[in-house]
Amino acid sequence: MNSKNNIAWGIRWIIAILFLLSAVAKLYPSPYFAISTFEVKQLYPMGFSEGFAPFFSRILIGIEFALGILILQKNFLRSIVIPATILLLAVFTTHLMIETIQNGGNSGNCGCFGSLLPMTPIEAIVKNVVAIILLIWLVIIMPKSNERHDNFWVLTTTTFAAILMLFMLAPIQPVESDFSVSTPEETVADTTETAPVTLPQEVEKPTIDTVKKEIEKAVEVKAEPTEPAPKKSGYASYFSHIDKGRKTLCFFVPGCDHCRVAAKELTELKKKNKNFPEISIIFMNEEADLIPAFFKEAGAEYPYKIIEVIPFWKVLGSGKDTPGVKYLWNGNEYKYYWGINDNKFDPVDYEKLIHKTYSELKK
Repeated sequence: MNSKNNIAWGIRWIIAILFLLSAVAKLYPSPYFAISTFEVKQLYPMGFSEGFAPFFSRILIGIEFALGILILQKNFLRSIVIPATILLLAVFTTHLMIETIQNGGNSGNCGCFGSLLPMTPIEAIVKNVVAIILLIWLVIIMPKSNERHDNFWVLTTTTFAAILMLFMLAPIQPVESDFSVSTPEETVADTTETAPVTLPQEVEKPTIDTVKKEIEKAVEVKAEPTEPAPKKSGYASYFSHIDKGRKTLCFFVPGCDHCRVAAKELTELKKKNKNFPEISIIFMNEEADLIPAFFKEAGAEYPYKIIEVIPFWKVLGSGKDTPGVKYLWNGNEYKYYWGINDNKFDPVDYEKLIHKTYSELKK
């Protein structure tokens, strides 16, 4: 009997730690940033609206907190708390199975532990199944008790307190119809020092016959364009000249180490290449006070704008992650590097790309 009691308490502590860790991880590194990221990356793809997702995310994480606490108390443990915990795990597992069938489950982060402990959908399914088995075992070995005198207010008070805590830690902000820009002035002067570079242009002196042939060719064939036709990139609201000429548009988070590395690599490339595409940065409004330190580490300052967390994820693109670097020419997008895996920014590849002519880019 004593050994069963020890096993039961062991299981309860494992489940409690699992749920509390899951809830806390979804608030890392800061509550509003983490919850907003969870909404954009996990809830929006599931069809949740922008108006409903903020409420659902906070209630869900609050329930996780509550169950992590309630599993350690005795009131209605067998009849309500354990079944509710199994049900929540079953719902999560069903969603993860659908995700695995549709998109494969060996890559990406399911969001179970936020960005603190990345976990693939398959890993999360295994974790949830093990937890469900442990809870079923807990029901089997726990002695039946009369719950007539249990206090239901313990459950409701704990649950509502946990949910209220989430709304206080990460207050809901109004849904924005557009990507509103928050401070500062549009540009900070580009402070990169570029080394003088001479362009390798040795033109062979044309002969009379060569000139005649070229004239004839020009009459017969329309001249090939040397640059792409202008196109609206969608970023002119941030930088008015972004659709004119060749540009490097970056999506960075001020405190992101990978973003700082990418910015530093861009600075090094710009120093080596006199005609490097002008760099502009869209920063997420998360730890914006770190922007001066960001530029110091990058080795130069560039024009930048700051936008709120959810609009930032939207403009970055569905399924994309930071750091993001785009190569634009007259508003046309020719390359988009994002994240830290297969599509991550490659300075060697980018240097080759920016030296390609328009005809080469079209191939």
